Amino acid sequence: MVLEVLTTEDRNNTLLKRREIKIILKNAAGKVKRIEAAEALAKLLNVEKKTVIPIEMRCETGKTDVYATFYIYNGEDDAKKQLPRFRLLRNIPKVDRKKLIDEQKAEKLKAKQAAAAESKSGTGRRRN
Repeated sequence: MVLEVLTTEDRNNTLLKRREIKIILKNAAGKVKRIEAAEALAKLLNVEKKTVIPIEMRCETGKTDVYATFYIYNGEDDAKKQLPRFRLLRNIPKVDRKKLIDEQKAEKLKAKQAAAAESKSGTGRRRN
C-alpha cells in the first residue's frame, strides 16, 4: 500500500534530542497500522526505522485522513532512555512482542525463586 504523506510540522527538539514530526496520511483511515506508518516515514526521510516512534495516530469522524505524530531519535538508546516501555513495545510485531514479554516474565520468576531459596537456606543476613 502506497501512503500519501503530507508534513504539517517538522521541528527539532534539541533539549530532548529528537525530531518531532506531525503528518497527515491521506485516505488511510482504518487501512494503516502504526508499524507500517513508521516504516513508510522512515523510508521517506531516509532514517533507520527503529528510531521512528509513533506517538499518536488519530482520525476524525467523517474523514479518511489520519493525523499522526512521530518522534525520530538519533539512536535507539536515546529512545529507550526517554520513552516508557509500552511505546517501544508498540513498534514490535505482536508475535515477537509476546515472545519478549514471556522471556522477561520467566527471568523475573527465576530471580524471585532464587531469592526465596536463598532466604530459606539461611545464607542471607542474620539477625541478632
